[in-house]
Amino acid sequence: MDTILCDELLQEIFHRLPPSSSSAVSAVSKRWLRVHRSSKTLLSLRLSPHNCTPPSLSTFLSHFPFLSSLSLTSPAVPDGDTAAFSDRLLLSAASSCPSLRHLRLSAGPISLFPLLSLSTSCPHLTSLSISLSRPLSLYWLALFQSLKDLSVVFTGEFVSDRFDSCFQHADAELKLETLGLTGIRQGDFGFDWLWRSCKKLKKLQLRSCEGIGDDASPSSFVNCLKGVEEVELRTCRTIVDDILLKLAENCMSLMSLLVYDGGSREGLRQFISRSRCDLQKLDLRLPLDLENNHLLAVAENFRGLSSLRLQSCCLVTGEGLRTIGLAMSYRLEELALINCDVVEREPGLLTTLGQCLRRLRKLDLSYNEMLVDKEFVSMIASCNYLSELKLRGCKGLTNAAMVLISKSCKNLESVDIMYCGGIKAEAVELFVMNCPRLRRVQVEESKISDVARLRASSKFIEVVV
Repeated sequence: MDTILCDELLQEIFHRLPPSSSSAVSAVSKRWLRVHRSSKTLLSLRLSPHNCTPPSLSTFLSHFPFLSSLSLTSPAVPDGDTAAFSDRLLLSAASSCPSLRHLRLSAGPISLFPLLSLSTSCPHLTSLSISLSRPLSLYWLALFQSLKDLSVVFTGEFVSDRFDSCFQHADAELKLETLGLTGIRQGDFGFDWLWRSCKKLKKLQLRSCEGIGDDASPSSFVNCLKGVEEVELRTCRTIVDDILLKLAENCMSLMSLLVYDGGSREGLRQFISRSRCDLQKLDLRLPLDLENNHLLAVAENFRGLSSLRLQSCCLVTGEGLRTIGLAMSYRLEELALINCDVVEREPGLLTTLGQCLRRLRKLDLSYNEMLVDKEFVSMIASCNYLSELKLRGCKGLTNAAMVLISKSCKNLESVDIMYCGGIKAEAVELFVMNCPRLRRVQVEESKISDVARLRASSKFIEVVV
């Protein structure tokens, strides 16, 4: 067979095999190993100074001539020279993978020189994820003409030094559409140029940020928000209210908003009442800030909402959720009530929501540990169009819930029942056997019987354990 199949046909076969078969394919022969490597476009490696040197990494990567996506992960270097090791990793990748389009380096911070080398060696790079240490310099971005997706984690202690650059007084035409920044602190400089240069931004993600840069003028930041469609703010308590106000007043294109662990009740109310956008997705994790009056305002001002996700919202009651259900009965397609004790606190609430929201496609009730079959079943009986269901950590559900799911939800494609102690192996087997459109199930391996595993294999159902 090794001589009958040409390289092109072997490559096509390898493309159709699951990732788990890679080691077996590579062990057949040297030719199969070579062809298999040449067919790989995605690669993820975990490295350390003890098992990898730059020459060995360069040699290894040279065997993958068509690699377009590379992820390199490295733990902290014991002697503290993490930055130098990260620089060497990036230089090796840049010199060995000229066709790279996506690069993720989860290691120490990167210095300027390897980034300059990367910009010339990989001119088609569209996605980059790295760490930078202070003092910060972002002017190198002007050299990446194809970059559309950037994620940067800022590390190190605050220093008063600043980088000067010939770019700092001129706007660049960055093509960035997605920008994720983690760890901006008070006193960080260099961001005004970045905000001025992001004129095509569609998605902004800020995590653990205390500001938007001490040199950033409000007008520069506002201008970059005007075309933004998605915003995610995670643990940015000191700046959330200000950003929400700027979004409400200046961003009519916003379609998706996520706010986790930050902001204030008044700031959120101002955004909801003053916003002029056609918001379609709202994801909130605000344990002590989200109240019923916010949900009433959402029902009034965001009539086009198709996805509502709430996590750990302790102050919300059934009144607010019933208002949402009635106001959005014809539009809402996704509902998540994760670790929301109102689900357990108010009997009959899920029944009402199920009857109102008959168009639901996705439902997530994860980590409602006291949710019982009666409440859940009364809702699911009305949700005949569900394609995705998540019940992770719902310890009160039993086999009876799975029986009704298989009877009522004939369109179900994905289910997560991980850590549901009351659901046993026999119920999982029955569910897998009787759910016609199922394509993915997440459950503990101990609950997958041989019969269920065989069924999943024959019907191409992905089992995630």
